[in-house]
Amino acid sequence: MSEGIWVKVCGLTTPDAVAAAVDAGVNAVGFVFAESKRRVGALQAAELARDVPRNILRVAVMLHPSQAELDEVWSQFRPDVLQTDVDDFAALRVPTELRVTPVFRAGRELPATLPTRLLFEGPLSGTGETTDWSAAASLAVRTQLILAGGLSPANVAEAISIARPFGVDVSSGVEARAGVKDPQKIYDFVRNARAAGNGAVK
Repeated sequence: MSEGIWVKVCGLTTPDAVAAAVDAGVNAVGFVFAESKRRVGALQAAELARDVPRNILRVAVMLHPSQAELDEVWSQFRPDVLQTDVDDFAALRVPTELRVTPVFRAGRELPATLPTRLLFEGPLSGTGETTDWSAAASLAVRTQLILAGGLSPANVAEAISIARPFGVDVSSGVEARAGVKDPQKIYDFVRNARAAGNGAVK
């Protein structure tokens, strides 16, 4: 990619935060539908994402959703991508038009065959705790790995240098307080990630 590493800002809850992510040049914006301080409803996400350019992916971030919950998000929000734990997909009927990003968590046994793209993070989402960057590095040579968990403007360059991921995903690390993003931190994160990623992307 000409712009270097792929970047997603997750847990967006306000128009200002969405605008900052778009202005910073992210590849994807994430809206959380699981229990969280960052949780939004499907119609709220649709409104927040209304002016997001089509070249930026709109990601529905879920955790153990029921079929009814997924159907509601799909009908009211129409995301481009569904992100949820890899084990969740066995019980879901995912619309054919909806791309998926399975979440693999550090410390769990991984299958021999990996999907083309996955998100790798720690045992719990949204806690601000970093995951195992060295373990991520061993996976990143096998798939398009998006690194998440405890990333911030201050540590994203180091994380990229160790894990050498396809992409990075940030949420709590660019917040002014829990659930509320800081536009300047979003800009700083994207800038630092792209600067570091220029030498790390395969």
